[in-house]
Amino acid sequence: MSNLDPARLSELDEQLTKLAPVDRLRWAFETFGDRAGIGTSFQPAGVVILHLAKSAGLPIKAFTLDTGLLFPETLAFKAQLEAKLGIQVESVLPALTVEQQAAAHGAELWKRDPEKCCEIRKVDSLGKKLFELDLWIAGMRRDQSNERSSTPLLSLAARPDTSDVWKLNPLVDWSREQVWAYLKEHDLPHNVLHDRGYRSIGCWPCTQPTSGADERGGRWPGFEKKECGLHTRTKKA
Repeated sequence: MSNLDPARLSELDEQLTKLAPVDRLRWAFETFGDRAGIGTSFQPAGVVILHLAKSAGLPIKAFTLDTGLLFPETLAFKAQLEAKLGIQVESVLPALTVEQQAAAHGAELWKRDPEKCCEIRKVDSLGKKLFELDLWIAGMRRDQSNERSSTPLLSLAARPDTSDVWKLNPLVDWSREQVWAYLKEHDLPHNVLHDRGYRSIGCWPCTQPTSGADERGGRWPGFEKKECGLHTRTKKA
């Protein structure tokens, strides 16, 4: 377990800002070891992070939140990417199956209360996983949306008991174009849904194709909602 002093956050963030993403990941592994974990939903940035870690010989474990509502294409891509990179990505499951959720909260909760649905199927699952980690590595980028434009490189997040867990976004200062250029340069695959106009891919009931500058504009159509809560509810005050 890392004994990093949270008071050093600004100093460490400044140091890491000067490093390339692969060296940020190297710092993560050297500092946190097996208490570091890459959380991914298999967006292009996540693919880059997984490839950087693998190519640099950094055995950082990876996990994904399998909500039970992922596109079949996403599940197929998970298997494809694991085979391509020679890795395994742990599937973290919600406490309730989709059927159990329907019995407890009514059918198609996402149509009535997407916040509650995200809490049950994603946020609670992440909270459980964070007790196993001291560093959570994520794929947020500042150019994804207005809401993410001030995302820090290194920060402190909160576990469900409000204890600290460090959080690193190694590609936070990359553009969408840089991410896709990296995939092309290294002959890396991507979710086929991107070829059908899906720019940000989540659960199938709450994701649609979109265009424009807001990469997350196709999430939760019909609601004033752009985040599932993974990055907002874990944020330290």
